[in-house]
Amino acid sequence: MSLANILSEEAMKNAVEDCKDPDTFCYKKFFQLCGLSSKSEKEIENVFQILDKDKSGYIEESELKYFLQWFDTSARTLTEKETKNFISAADDNNDGRIGVEEFHIMVSRSSAS
Repeated sequence: MSLANILSEEAMKNAVEDCKDPDTFCYKKFFQLCGLSSKSEKEIENVFQILDKDKSGYIEESELKYFLQWFDTSARTLTEKETKNFISAADDNNDGRIGVEEFHIMVSRSSAS
């Protein structure tokens, strides 16, 4: 499965374009722009499985650095600051990685109110 099976190509490109400059990535805005925040729990879990490249059940910092490139292969990598902020925003148990439940909660918090 690929992200294009869950999210529209246009929405993903728009989301990546919005944060093309270093230190402009905002996960809440990104999830809204790419359409992930309006997806079902199962679709969010499917996205998590795609992002969990090593299939460890967690998204670690080394995987998160390349987060944008999953949505557009020509996208930049996240800066160290963006990566750490992204993990901090989701890592409710402070283990330095994002589990599927933490990811779902993070995406759900990003829903437009």
